[in-house]
Amino acid sequence: MFTIFLILLSIAFIILTTVRMKLHPFLSLLAASFLFGLFSGMPLEEIIQTINNGFGGTIGSIGIIIIAGIIIGTFLEKSGGAYTLANFTLKLVGPKRVHSAMAFIGYIVSIPVFADSGFIILSPLNKALSKKAGLSLAGTAMALAMGLTATHTMVPPTPGPIAAAGIIGADLGTVILIGLLASICALITSIFFAKRMGKRIYIDPAPRADETAMEQKVSQAPSAMKSFLPILAPILLILLRSVAEYPTQPFGDGNAKVFVSFIGNPVAALFIGMILSFLLPKRLDKEMLSTTGWVGEALMSAAIIIMITGAGGAFGKVLQHSDIGSVIESANLGAGLGIWLPFIIAAAFKTAQGSSTVAIITTASIVAPVLPALGLDDNTSRALVVAAIGAGSAVVSHANDSFFWVVTQLSNMDVNQGYRLQSAGTGFLGISAMIFLFLLSLFI
Repeated sequence: MFTIFLILLSIAFIILTTVRMKLHPFLSLLAASFLFGLFSGMPLEEIIQTINNGFGGTIGSIGIIIIAGIIIGTFLEKSGGAYTLANFTLKLVGPKRVHSAMAFIGYIVSIPVFADSGFIILSPLNKALSKKAGLSLAGTAMALAMGLTATHTMVPPTPGPIAAAGIIGADLGTVILIGLLASICALITSIFFAKRMGKRIYIDPAPRADETAMEQKVSQAPSAMKSFLPILAPILLILLRSVAEYPTQPFGDGNAKVFVSFIGNPVAALFIGMILSFLLPKRLDKEMLSTTGWVGEALMSAAIIIMITGAGGAFGKVLQHSDIGSVIESANLGAGLGIWLPFIIAAAFKTAQGSSTVAIITTASIVAPVLPALGLDDNTSRALVVAAIGAGSAVVSHANDSFFWVVTQLSNMDVNQGYRLQSAGTGFLGISAMIFLFLLSLFI
């Protein structure tokens, strides 16, 4: 029970230092790793070795993937490709279905682009469409925010789910497939919720950008096909690799399988997607690829995520050395919770400290050693756990979350309306996704 007490104390330490003391999550996770190792009685040299192995092993497995994904997102944002995706989705769904259009626009854009950036990019379009349709901004802004949150928390190559898959050791193709299913089902129910709340609360869209300005931005952007390629190509290649490695061997066991497995490896697939993203600007300037250009900007953003992910991996490695799995199993802790346990832990972290990415990485580090004790150690179960952690990391967005303030300030919401719309919406989205995952776990 002392080990369990230490884990709870470590969790409390991480939350206290990040929320109250405003310490960077990298420092909090690294300090928690050292303190847990010391108080659990690990030999001093072993503590250092374990932290190094956990940090280096985690970054080594997913660092390039995260960098490539963020570069793709940066080129989509800077080139105007995100506007093209928005315009294409709007035509596909229909301009009269503004709630659904904005939800699915956010859903697509947030796969490579961070949710905060996605909302800033798409907010003028949302206001213009809402005003034209005579709708309250409350419902349409909520639908957009839910679409952005769904893929941001559950679908790779978003950094959080990629990091969780790496820490837990889940097959990325299976994670993508399950994450897509869970997030899309949760988003569909959230659209109805957004429509209902939009009827109850009226907020005047008051768009600053007119239709001419929006059309001008779209006209300067790359085509829809070009904009989709950097997103879809890596996902399809990763899924194809998972199919190639099925026991039935649909591609045989020769050179075809070797080639598909190579290009479908997440590192190779995201690298291909990154190269395709270089086609997005009208003219690729070498400055864009420099340390001060778009690539340099993307690497600065990626560095933060990679450092937090590495520290999370170090914390998880230290936990593994405490033999926490055996402790959980012998104490019968988490009995009956199963796949709900990672969801609950992620939701607690998200609510306490605000960042979905930090919640995902920390929860993955905590639950990775206990999966065998929970009976969730096979390939499919590990992918379900990653999706469950993502669903939990959506619950709930409130005042300690930067995305909460982006949504409320750009949508003319006061704080009370923000809680009724953004906080309630993310709670509804995450719980809906988790219910779907629980039902899915009963059949696969």
